[in-house]
Formats: sequence, C-alpha cells, structure tokens
Amino acid sequence: VQLVESGGGLVQAGGSLRLSCTASGFTLAPYNVAWFRQAPGKEREGISCIRSSPEPPKYEESVKGRFTVSRDNAKNSVYLQMDRLKPKAPAVYYCASNYNILCSWHMDFDYWGQGTQVTVSA
Repeated sequence: VQLVESGGGLVQAGGSLRLSCTASGFTLAPYNVAWFRQAPGKEREGISCIRSSPEPPKYEESVKGRFTVSRDNAKNSVYLQMDRLKPKAPAVYYCASNYNILCSWHMDFDYWGQGTQVTVSA
C-alpha cells in the first residue's frame, strides 16, 4: 500500500507543473487526498484537499486561483496542476490520503507518499 508522487522539477517563475499522486495496493477513489509542501527548515503546510464526492476541493489561500486539484479514479490518481508559479525556496510536495467525512489538511492522514521536489527559480 503506497502513494507515489511524481512530476516535480525545476521551473521558472510564471511557469507550470503538474504533480501526480498515484496509489498502489488500494483504491484511492473513496479517500480524501491532500497535498502538502515542506521547505527545508520550515513546517509542512497543507495546500489542498479533494474529497471523493463532487464537493469542490479546498485550497490554501496563497494557491487559490493558481493551483487546481483533480482526480482520475480510472488511473487511481490525483493531480495537482500548479500554474503561475511564484519564486520560492525548493520544497518537497507530498500527497496523503485519509477516509474522513471532513476534507482538511489539518486532519490525520493514513497514507503518505515519499514526496517530489519542486523548485521555482526567479
């Protein structure tokens, strides 16, 4: 049972990246999936959460309007489309899943991926 992130890399400010979070060993569809990021020396911060239902995803204020989370149950995956990226210290982006009526990055999560690094250059 695991989550695997991919799609990170180096991108210039203003550019885009699409991160993937693919589950293996279990079906991701019934689960909430949240995305987090953590820069060296900083606390991990939640940036989005998507439920299994049609309920609109939630976004942290700083990424609203620029990031879009979606899911493809046929591919057992969730995606984070990041547009108009801003210069930022390198951070590792993680996805995590849980089974909870409330979709929030403040909740406890059962499964975590290993992370994928994103660097946005000025």
